[in-house]
Amino acid sequence: MLTALLRPFAYLPLWLLHGLGSALGWLVFLTSPRYRSRMRENLLASGVCADARECQPVLARSVAAAGKSALELLAIWLRPQTHILKLVPECHGWEHVEAAQREGRGVICITPHMGCFEIASRYYGAFFPITVLYRPPRLAWLEPLMLAGRKQGQVKLASTDLKGVRVLLGALKRGEAIGILPDQVPGAGEGVWADFFGRPAYTMTLVGRLQQATGASVLLAFGERLPHGQGYRMRFEPLPQLSADRQQAAVQINTAIEQLVRQCPEQYLWSYNRYKVPRGTSGPLSAKP
Repeated sequence: MLTALLRPFAYLPLWLLHGLGSALGWLVFLTSPRYRSRMRENLLASGVCADARECQPVLARSVAAAGKSALELLAIWLRPQTHILKLVPECHGWEHVEAAQREGRGVICITPHMGCFEIASRYYGAFFPITVLYRPPRLAWLEPLMLAGRKQGQVKLASTDLKGVRVLLGALKRGEAIGILPDQVPGAGEGVWADFFGRPAYTMTLVGRLQQATGASVLLAFGERLPHGQGYRMRFEPLPQLSADRQQAAVQINTAIEQLVRQCPEQYLWSYNRYKVPRGTSGPLSAKP
């Protein structure tokens, strides 16, 4: 029912969805002290700006970008595949995907909370199979819409449990791709503490373990939002072989994400609670020797 009600809005011009999204972003920012405080704190502490004054324009653009990321989901989830491809006028680094395909190696696409991270799997799935790690939303009414939007074309979903990890492993061994949000805070026992912009963040070890088990290529995927509703620039950047040491592999991934964020800081989701301590996990200070 919800999907049917929202589908007409998915065909609004992207510039209009982004305009409405910008307004939504500012509405949330101005009415939610907690949201506003977290966004400011994360951005200022990151060091991507020299000082608070320099951060002001970046923060303003980030507020608008956060709203855009919410409303553009209608287009990304509910438009057919042919429309999705039209939203991507540029793609850089696709040769790394093709190289892995020729060699019969799997591909681990890691897509941080940046730009339009939902478009990465839909774009990839237009050409090759990809299985995406999926965590059900806290709002149960949103799940049918999310499932309808993500399970399209050659995109499959894997749950965030042992069964889902086996599904991901199987896909990689078949030479297929998987998609993971590498900066999503994992559950207790599924990560290590590693610095992210100079602050300890509980970081998943799954990416490194899967690469070690399969020899898959790891690509950092970024759907860069273009101005004025012109669409998205897909970027695929290869990461070197991750360390067999889980701690070091987590540092490598966080460093790669930091480098990407510094290129386009206003498109990172600074409101995400990246530094939370998962239930059942010792805090970062007690975790250190």
